Amino acid sequence: MIANKDNPPYDLFQADTAYMVELLEAGVIEEIKSSDVPSIKRILPEFREYGDHGVPYSVASSVPVYNSKYIKQPLTSYSDIARPNLAGHVVIPTPVQDSISLYLLGIADENGGSISNMEPPYQVMAAAKPNIVALAQTTVAELQMFESEEVYAGIFWDSRAHELRAKGFPIVTVIPPKGLYSICTYFNVVKGMKYPEAAHAFAEQLLSDEGMSGLPQSLGIGVTTDIKLPEEIQKNLVYNSPERIALKKKVDWQKWMADRGARIERVNKINRT
Repeated sequence: MIANKDNPPYDLFQADTAYMVELLEAGVIEEIKSSDVPSIKRILPEFREYGDHGVPYSVASSVPVYNSKYIKQPLTSYSDIARPNLAGHVVIPTPVQDSISLYLLGIADENGGSISNMEPPYQVMAAAKPNIVALAQTTVAELQMFESEEVYAGIFWDSRAHELRAKGFPIVTVIPPKGLYSICTYFNVVKGMKYPEAAHAFAEQLLSDEGMSGLPQSLGIGVTTDIKLPEEIQKNLVYNSPERIALKKKVDWQKWMADRGARIERVNKINRT
């Protein structure tokens, strides 16, 4: 779409938080204001990160998880993947994706590091090496490893942990007290589309209670508005209270994406040596 921005092939474009940076730099998406879509006012401020650009309608979190059938001492943080009693039983996602690899920032927070000082999480990763069975290339591959009980703990998407629980696996989602790292999925209107009023009507429906309730009900994916969900659904979400929402960490996405190459190289080197 960016390569053809003078004649874009799409009217609407869905993008996760990280890719919003590229869309904005390329100038290919329109602002969407509350005067266009009144329900935008219902979006909680923590989830609309780019001013009037984009409509965030779901949120997914990169979190520690574990199988309570095998792990009797609960995990409590991102850094717990380095616990000695997890030797040979941990899976983590490959750092290739900017989104799921946010767990490295979580480890940094817990060990005195930051986005500008990633040495502490790399030290934790080195300590975790005897535990790590694989760097999962896809979420499906990681899901299968948990299903086959080849691994008992790791870092995963909260919605995938919910999927495993729905299948009967005793997978526990951990809420790290130092903070949570998440991405939102944004609905965008592409510049130059002929019928913006149709796009605005779609966004309004997306943010309605009916539109918001579908993903958490079926997939355990979090919401971005002030919707009041039934308790049996709400309790399964990571951001299910004001206290939980306060744990959501902001990310300097431009810097995080710019450091991708160095991050991939370092994590791969740690796991090769």
